[in-house]
Amino acid sequence: MESLYSFLLLLDSMLGGAGWFPFVLLGVGLFFTIYLKFPQIRFFKHAWLVVTGKFDHAGDPGDTTHFRALTTALSGTVGTGNISGVAFAIFLGGPAALFWMWATAFLGMTTKFVEVTLSHKYRVKTEDGTMAGGPMYYMDRRLNMKWLAVAFAVATVISSFGTGNLPQSNGIASSLEATFGVDPLLVGSVLGILLALVILGGIKRIAAVTAKVVPLMAVIYLIGALAVIFANLENIGPSFMAVIGDAFTGSAAAGGFLGASLAYAFNRGVNRGLFSNEAGQGSAPIAHAAAKTKEPASEGMVSLLEPFIDTILICTITGLVILSSGVWKEKHENVFDRSDMLFIEGAYEETNEDDVAQLYALVNERVDSQVKPFTGTISVVNGVAVSEGFTLINARSIAEDVKYSFGGDDPFTGSLKIENGKPIKDNLIVSGKSLVHSAPLTTIAFTRGYFGEYGQYIVSIGLMLFAFSTAIAWSYYGDRAMTYLFGPKSVMPYRVIYVAGFVWASFSDTTLVWALSAVAIVVMTLPNLFGIMLLSKEMKQTVNEYWKKYGK
Repeated sequence: MESLYSFLLLLDSMLGGAGWFPFVLLGVGLFFTIYLKFPQIRFFKHAWLVVTGKFDHAGDPGDTTHFRALTTALSGTVGTGNISGVAFAIFLGGPAALFWMWATAFLGMTTKFVEVTLSHKYRVKTEDGTMAGGPMYYMDRRLNMKWLAVAFAVATVISSFGTGNLPQSNGIASSLEATFGVDPLLVGSVLGILLALVILGGIKRIAAVTAKVVPLMAVIYLIGALAVIFANLENIGPSFMAVIGDAFTGSAAAGGFLGASLAYAFNRGVNRGLFSNEAGQGSAPIAHAAAKTKEPASEGMVSLLEPFIDTILICTITGLVILSSGVWKEKHENVFDRSDMLFIEGAYEETNEDDVAQLYALVNERVDSQVKPFTGTISVVNGVAVSEGFTLINARSIAEDVKYSFGGDDPFTGSLKIENGKPIKDNLIVSGKSLVHSAPLTTIAFTRGYFGEYGQYIVSIGLMLFAFSTAIAWSYYGDRAMTYLFGPKSVMPYRVIYVAGFVWASFSDTTLVWALSAVAIVVMTLPNLFGIMLLSKEMKQTVNEYWKKYGK
């Protein structure tokens, strides 16, 4: 299992984590933005009119309305990425990461407009009378690339579990256990039943539920966020300045105590932007293919609103909560995750400029880093290390007040073996003060507003609603991919396994799943970007014909 995880991490580093991937993603968006004359600006007002039903016609083919197709797709994108993903991006790249998320969203509005329009154009009516669409259909029916369509569909099924199912369930259960002390198995079982009741009803029930859940969760989250923003109103201006300024300077003040380089912030911001709004990934077109309309471009218009709502609005609000509250550069008491810990040789201090420079090279993964992982034995007495010659780095910061134990409050006394920067004992619990990231960082930020400590409950409720709605949407993406691969009869077995997986993940480790999903996302994205580039001329013609009929 460990070797498979290492292989997946290596594969991801050569694909989604590689330096060239953000340029491909943004490059395609930039090309279509210029080629189609900035549709995210020209058609923005028209898109809202389409969502309201202004251009609907009775008898148009499809399974659901424009609005419900939009909320279904949004339920897949507005998820844990808006809570933990933004916090993780800022943790890794500082305020500049938020700027690059904006850039990804702005160009992503065009990318999504293109992929949805083309996918909707080549959708089909299946044997059971429902609509099925997505990039696999235009790859197959228009480009005659069956092999590419199959690869995309398989990656979609994998991602439905790795992105939309298992980690979402695990995240909900962990959050509710930490905040309210609820047993993870109970959480998984109850939500598993609710998930089954929704997805077994197909797209019509899924769309009906998401049409209610998405606005509700947005309002709850917005109230909690504004309570923090207004409580720290004097920091909003400086926060915006930091976002814009650090994007072009790579300020060492970014990314916590040890800083983030410009390249590092750019790469992390773009990748988290894709994770958040999924523009270019090809998932949202599957939901939009169910919309009732004869005009593919009209649904494309609707879809360009997604990155705007998801990233430019919701992610920005989360970012301002984190930045204005100042929690992103503070050390907090927490239990260290093994993946965040690194024991290094030598004694380092954050007040020493030379030490900070060396650690800066380490955390930004620069090849000129001279810092070496520590290998040796540490003596611990009553939970406190008494040895010297090493420094513990946790979450891009030097850990303080470190305690070692083996469960509960039982402090460890004895010799602790460290190999290549990691403790040998897997069941060792290490805690202390350090930077934090992901959902815990957002949770702490929400306590810095008018609601005080009660703000953490808004994050927990938001995580539950966001993650659950994501699981609903991705179940539909997966069942449409299964329909393409094996036909409608394969959908019910898929749904049963999907629900079972959701329950199982509530009390299991999903680390391997996340790694697999990261690779699957790229396997979805690259073929989709390649395909829409091949159909650029057809896309332009389709849009021009639509605008002649409905444009003003």
